[in-house]
Amino acid sequence: TNPGFVVRITQTGLDYAHQHGIRILEKKLAQLTLPDISGDFRVLRVGKVHYELSRLRLRNFHLPYSRISPVPNVGLQVSISNAFTELDGDWRVKMLFIRDHGSFDLKVENVYIKISLRLTSDNAGKPIISTSDCSTRISKVRVLFSGKFGWLYNLFHSAIESKFKKTLEIKVCDSVAKSVHSELQTYIRTLPVTAKIDARTGIDYSFVAPPVATAQSLDTGLKGEFYSLAHRSTASFSPLPLSLPSDHDRMVYFGASSYFFNTAGFAYHASGALVFEITDAVIPKDVDFHLNTSIFSAFVPQLEQMYPNMPMKLRLSTPTAPFMNIGPGGISLKPVVDVQAYAILPNSSLAPLFVLSLVRNVSAVIDVRSDHIVGSLNVGRIRLSLKDSVVGTFPVRMLQSIMNIFASEILLPRLNARLDEGFPLPLPDRIQLFNTFVRFHQNFLLLGADVHFQPK
Repeated sequence: TNPGFVVRITQTGLDYAHQHGIRILEKKLAQLTLPDISGDFRVLRVGKVHYELSRLRLRNFHLPYSRISPVPNVGLQVSISNAFTELDGDWRVKMLFIRDHGSFDLKVENVYIKISLRLTSDNAGKPIISTSDCSTRISKVRVLFSGKFGWLYNLFHSAIESKFKKTLEIKVCDSVAKSVHSELQTYIRTLPVTAKIDARTGIDYSFVAPPVATAQSLDTGLKGEFYSLAHRSTASFSPLPLSLPSDHDRMVYFGASSYFFNTAGFAYHASGALVFEITDAVIPKDVDFHLNTSIFSAFVPQLEQMYPNMPMKLRLSTPTAPFMNIGPGGISLKPVVDVQAYAILPNSSLAPLFVLSLVRNVSAVIDVRSDHIVGSLNVGRIRLSLKDSVVGTFPVRMLQSIMNIFASEILLPRLNARLDEGFPLPLPDRIQLFNTFVRFHQNFLLLGADVHFQPK
């Protein structure tokens, strides 16, 4: 399935995320608990020597040099070099009649760690990240013992180093896998795959395929589809292929296709949200105009005879969902609106009068505010035609100015107020966007931004 929405994380964005991830991994590795180490070996003319190392405590774990890279067909690879750690513990040794014990300090240097992260999604389209491979190599271990029998310590020095290297290498990769699952996986699951917008509609941001790693970025295709909460139905059109340009100046890019915006119109139309009723009560006070048959009788003479001096109601609705076009010049649409006029009778019932068909060129201005896509509409001149009438025919051209007032002073502010609230972008928790831009391409809108992560 072609995505309706694409998210790209560039190398700069990956580097920024990597900085925070490495700090978390450093803390996790410093909390490693190591098992006691014991063993036996034989010394010529002396016999068996038994040693024990216990209460091993890491004091720190530093990861000074690391990098993250997207690797095609793999996912992400994290390479850590020249890491080092220090720890201390207690030792005990038994050999014939000799018993000794004390403490020791151990320094581990030139630690190299390579981690491969696999990126997939589950059946619900939620992201999954896991460790597909991990290797640790320790080049240098130095042990400093305290005690009286220095010659004895040197006998099991190399045995301790070898055992400790193997133990620590296993423990590091175990800690990495646990950290990826408990920290990274938990965090990326805060990425909303569905987002409720209001009481009528939501957005589906589920993954349509696993993320794709390229040499310079990580690209993820999302469904990018608005839907009605009342009854979800499939749109009668499909998303076109969406390929983002090779921009890498920002940390993250969002590609919102024409399919994404058109499913918004489809969902709002299906949910009944594109129906507006206008009465005299909602006309702004600064508009010198009253919605009644006396005003309209100047253009429709039959009204004064059939319904003299009665209040009116206009019901504006779209017979079909509005369809938007995206091109290098921006977003444009030409919605068709039916205007049903009623007379409000003394008993509050409605008497249908006429139906006008209203067509208007509309352009949209799109921006990014915080973590939302926001917008506003600009409208051109209205074209009217008489679709139906129970009060006889009349020249609709005379109603042009009145319909312009209704559209510009009442309908447009309502729509723009909703668009100003915006629609959420697919972002995990505590991410803020800044340094944003918006560019229009053929059939899709490109949003670019840098990100700031706000720790808890």
